[in-house]
Order: sequence, then C-alpha cells, then structure tokens
Amino acid sequence: MPSPTLRRTLLFTLTAAAAGAAAAHVRAEMGASRRRLRAVAATSPYSRDGIFANTETGLPRQRTSIRTVARMLLRRNEVGTPSDPVRLAPLHIPAHAAPLAVTWLGHACVLLEIDGRRVLVDPVWSERTSPVPLLGPRRLYPMPAPLAALPDVDVVLLTHDHYDHLDRRTVRALARDSSATFVAPIGVGEHLRAWGVPERRIVTRDWGGATEVAGLALRCLEARHFSGRGLRRNTSQWAAWAVAGPEHRVYVGGDTGPTTAFARSGAAHGPFDLTVLPIGAYSDLWPDVHLDPEQAVSGHRDLRGDVLLPIHWATFNLGFHGWSEPGERLCRAAGSAGVRLALPRPGERIDLGRPLRPATWWSAPDH
Repeated sequence: MPSPTLRRTLLFTLTAAAAGAAAAHVRAEMGASRRRLRAVAATSPYSRDGIFANTETGLPRQRTSIRTVARMLLRRNEVGTPSDPVRLAPLHIPAHAAPLAVTWLGHACVLLEIDGRRVLVDPVWSERTSPVPLLGPRRLYPMPAPLAALPDVDVVLLTHDHYDHLDRRTVRALARDSSATFVAPIGVGEHLRAWGVPERRIVTRDWGGATEVAGLALRCLEARHFSGRGLRRNTSQWAAWAVAGPEHRVYVGGDTGPTTAFARSGAAHGPFDLTVLPIGAYSDLWPDVHLDPEQAVSGHRDLRGDVLLPIHWATFNLGFHGWSEPGERLCRAAGSAGVRLALPRPGERIDLGRPLRPATWWSAPDH
C-alpha cells in the first residue's frame, strides 16, 4: 500500500495534470492569440489599437440594482425553458439543392439552399456554448441530426466569434470531413487557422468587402454587435452577409441590435428573397446588442425583405424573457406589418418556392 507521502504526491500530480489539461482546453477553445488578432485588426479602418467598434453610439440602458439583476438570474430557468420537451422535425434534405430553401437547425444555425448551392451558417453542434466543459449555456433540446447527416456544403458562413455562433469542435469536424470554403469576417479567420483549417479554404472580408465562392456572391455587411472569446472584447469583426446567386438573394443577420445599416444594406444590396434575423436574448439591459421581435420586423422591412426567418431563440437560454415570447411577439408584429414569416420547427426544411404554411410549433400540441 502506498505511503501517505506517496499518495499525496500522486494526488498532487494528478490534480496538476487535470488542471493543466483543462487550461489547455480552454486556451484552445479561445482560438487565436491576441498578437495575431491585433495584427489583423490593424488592417481595418473600423478598429483602433486592435479593437473593433460599432459606428453607432450605444443606446441608453435601463438602470437597475444588483438585487434586481440577481432576481432576474434566479428566475431565468423558470421562465426561459420550455414546459414540455421540444418535438424536433426529422431532417430531410434532398440530393440536389433547391433554388431557395432553408433548414433551421436551432439557434443561429441554418442550412441555406440558394440557386443549387448550399451554405451552412454559424454551425454549432456542441452541447454548451462555453470554453469551459460542463459550464455555460446548455441546449434546451438536442441538435435535430448529427453533423455527419448533412449533405456536402459549398460554404460555411460565419458572422462572428461568440461561442453560440463559432464552435471549435464543429469547425474542426467540417474542416476534416468536408471540402467547404469558410467565409468569415476579418479576425475570425485567425481562429480558424489556429484550429487547423487549411489556408486555402479560408476567405475573410471586412465590412463592405466581397468575394465569390461556388458561384455565389457574398458581401460582408455592417452589423451592430460585439465580439470576443476571452476577457477582452471586440478583437475581431462581427458582420451580416448578403448571399446572392444568379436568381436569389438572402440576408444573413447573425447577431445584431437595431441599426440604420439595415436601410443602407437594403438599398444597396436588396431586395432580399429571405432575411435571416435574430429575435431572442433581448433585454433593456443591452438594448443595442440583440433585436427584439418588433425590431426584427422593422429591420426586415428596411432590408426590403420578402420572407423573414427568425433565429437566435428557443435553443439556449440567453435572456430573461419567456421561452416562447419571441415567437409570439414576432407573429403579432409580422401580422400587423403584413410581413411573411417562415417558422420551421428545429430540423424542418422549408422550400420557399412553395406556399408558406407557418405554424406556431412552440405553442401547438404535439400529435
């Protein structure tokens, strides 16, 4: 039997090894080094001293006490989770991409089919959106299908580097098992390089920049948000994207707060057959970070959009509102404004060449 001294030594060694492995994991999840991110930021007119910034001043924030915020945090799980298990749609993706179709895979992850090409937006297959194992926001329901069940995609389109939009494990799997080109805002490409994505498969652009991949024209557009995977914010760019094929145009909003950039993007690059806009995780505590449902409808109209697909809701509990509240408010606002909605259940594919039959799946009984 080992002596007490030997047992203590073994325990210390194992603890130190575990701590070292955990630290290495967190560091890998954070992505590129500060030095590499600063070097890229220095090339952008939208950054200063290595930090990116919005062009619009911040909106007034609600003043509240620490006690109120603590109460809101304690009630978050009570109001922000579904009362019953969410029924997922079986994944059915045809062999050939449609002229215009979309499959919502939960949160901000969508599979676009546009003029015969496929674009996978902000893919996150991990259980949690956090660099620390077993901590951070956890999925309220599983992904509708494993990543391997998806057909080949032409483009992996990224909007910014937050953990609920950029997932190291998913990126590495796509780099290994697909031939897709990764298109991202500047700075985000440094994370991809740090995770082993081949240089030839990375394309980065700043606001206003454009590229063409697989016959699709992609333009990086201004959004109103922030970035960062560590303690330091805004070390890489955040963006929306216009994706255009020969016949159809899609606006991918990623994460954004209300912004005058919608009207400019709509005038310059619209009209859009489909807008993909966030509607959840809004709060008076951060009014310029995320759209609320009414602001999404307003932004959709500024963008000169036809059909609006809501994202960034019902998947992770990131706000203080009720779980189904974003969908319910969106339906009311869209109805008043005469805006057409695509409301797929997680995993459901909607062919926009066919009549829309929106269903409030979050409140309808399962059969």
